[in-house]
Amino acid sequence: MSNELKVPTMAELFAKGEQPEVLFWVGCAGSFDDRAKKITKAFIRLLNKAEVSFAVLGTEESCTGDPAKRAGNEFLFQMQAVTNIEVMNAYEVKKVVTACPHCFNTIKNEYPGLGGNYEVLHHTQFLKQLFESGKLGLQGGTFKGKRITYHDPCYLGRANALYEAPRELIKKLDAELVEMKNCRKKGLCCGAGGAQMFKEPENGDKDVNIERTEQAMETKPDIIAAACPFCNTMMTDGVKNKEKEASVAVMDIAELIAQAEEL
Repeated sequence: MSNELKVPTMAELFAKGEQPEVLFWVGCAGSFDDRAKKITKAFIRLLNKAEVSFAVLGTEESCTGDPAKRAGNEFLFQMQAVTNIEVMNAYEVKKVVTACPHCFNTIKNEYPGLGGNYEVLHHTQFLKQLFESGKLGLQGGTFKGKRITYHDPCYLGRANALYEAPRELIKKLDAELVEMKNCRKKGLCCGAGGAQMFKEPENGDKDVNIERTEQAMETKPDIIAAACPFCNTMMTDGVKNKEKEASVAVMDIAELIAQAEEL
């Protein structure tokens, strides 16, 4: 197993006169958060295995502006968005894939109004396509008999009606998919959206992530599957609060697939 990850930047390829098929938008969490970096690496290993032509922006990538916009600072959002759009348009980007539903939603739905028109896919959609085209295939077995419950991220599920791709990938693992009482259209937020991730919660009876973790625990899972770095953090904190981290893992869909592939 090679630990060398091939991660070309747009600048490197552009200098060679090459155009990758896909821009992998890493996002702030995937770039800087130690836990989310593992998701980034797992997804890159899958891209390399499937021999996908991709590149990242590297230091030219800035925050999409999602936290600023959701927190009410439209001016800062537009500054950040326009900067990113200018960079992407200069590289003639057509297709964007990201493992962050917040980046996915913002680039897909907010950027067109500012001059950024791209085909935008969440990494679960893209992985599903790689399986369907035969570029990835699972032997299965690694997670056989495991109970996995899936938490719908707000910006993937209710905001963009993307429910099936993550579940189809979990089913490929030979695991048992067990649904929480609040799932799909009735999914409950993990508590991180709207820039809540970056502040302490207001006083109340219970933190949102604890309520959501309790719903997950009712399914008696071995693994809580997430498809968003923010959800991953909030659910991990919830599992720690319940002192169940020894028995319940919180993993991104890309990590599950990469582990099953033994990458």
